[in-house]
Formats: sequence, C-alpha cells, structure tokens
Amino acid sequence: MTAFSKSSGTVISLQICPGHQKPMLFVKEAEAIENLGLIKDRHALPDSVRQILLIEKETLNALGLKSGDVKENITVEGIELMSLVSGNRLRMGKDVVLEITKACSPCSRMEEIRPGLMRELAGRRGILARVVKGGIVHVGDTVQLVYQ
Repeated sequence: MTAFSKSSGTVISLQICPGHQKPMLFVKEAEAIENLGLIKDRHALPDSVRQILLIEKETLNALGLKSGDVKENITVEGIELMSLVSGNRLRMGKDVVLEITKACSPCSRMEEIRPGLMRELAGRRGILARVVKGGIVHVGDTVQLVYQ
C-alpha cells in the first residue's frame, strides 16, 4: 500500500459518467472545462459543486472495490484527499486546476453495489470539486496541492 502524502499523488484512473445509472466509461484522458466539469460527463454543469468526484485508490482497496465502482471521475493514489477542505486547489498534470468544494456523502445507490457499503463509505466517499482551470488530465498525471 502506498503511503499517503498531504500534498501530492498520481491519477491512476479516469471515468466518465455518461448518464443516470449507466456504467462508467474508463478513459485514458479527459478534457476538463472551466466551471463545467469533464466533457461528456452527466455531472458537467455550470456553477455546480459536484463537477468532479475524486477518491483515493487506498480507500477503494481497503473496501475491496475497483476504480469506478463508487462512480468517481478521478481515482488518485498517494494523496490524502479526505484531509483537504473547501477552497484547497489541486493541479493535475500541466494545466488542470480543481477547487475542492466539499466531501461527498455516500448515497443509497452505494447499497446497490454491496449491502452496508453506504455505511462503510461514511467519511471517505471522496471529495467533490469544480474546475477552475481547464485542460486535459491523463492517467499517470501528477496531482499536486497548490493552494491551502
């Protein structure tokens, strides 16, 4: 298991949600648009606090889940996302900057994956963010805390 860092990590998986209750689409890169989200993702909405959902691979591993299972857009490894607060910013790769809006609360849909998962994910479902600077994010990109 990778040790957590408070300031950097790596993008290990990218997923796009094409529509309500549709399976996540795994992509090698995704275009993030300022104040919108990821192109072709159902959560890409102007001014939304839920433009992008990020989760730690370490959390998925601990719960026996795979990337995309909890409907996250970006799975990262090595950075402790749940220690971030609203207003913190993350740079992904060269261009993309996300601003943390809030922690994501597990919804009842998690029970469709596995009974009890909603409770297991309490306090660690991931974080929500909005896009403050667009660009292309790739699997393998560095994730860096740039504003605290």
